[in-house]
Amino acid sequence: MIIDLVLQTNKENLIVKLTFEFSLLIINFTEHLQSQKKFNLANQLFRSGTSIGANVREAQNAESKADFIHKMKIAAKEADETEYWLLLCRESKNYDDPGILLEKIDSINKILSKIVATSKVYTNKI
Repeated sequence: MIIDLVLQTNKENLIVKLTFEFSLLIINFTEHLQSQKKFNLANQLFRSGTSIGANVREAQNAESKADFIHKMKIAAKEADETEYWLLLCRESKNYDDPGILLEKIDSINKILSKIVATSKVYTNKI
């Protein structure tokens, strides 16, 4: 089951890897925004963008299936918020286009949604 795959910490874990790499890209992008004195949006984007991976990582040590689902839902909410800030950057004339970050957050959102949905179904069958 997908929940068991995600909970395995001794093997490479796709969502952990993707969210960690995404956090690194967010750090670079927000540093660029800060160099342009776009502090408010940079701070919001930094917090939500790096929180995704932190919550996914925390879910790997969940105390129960319900705790795992809860932490993944938080990660999904943070990913949705991050997408919002990135869309603002893309649509605002005074901000740089986040480019690949929007593609990456879309993939992360899809994977998180699938993990949460599959985990709920799997938990309900127990």
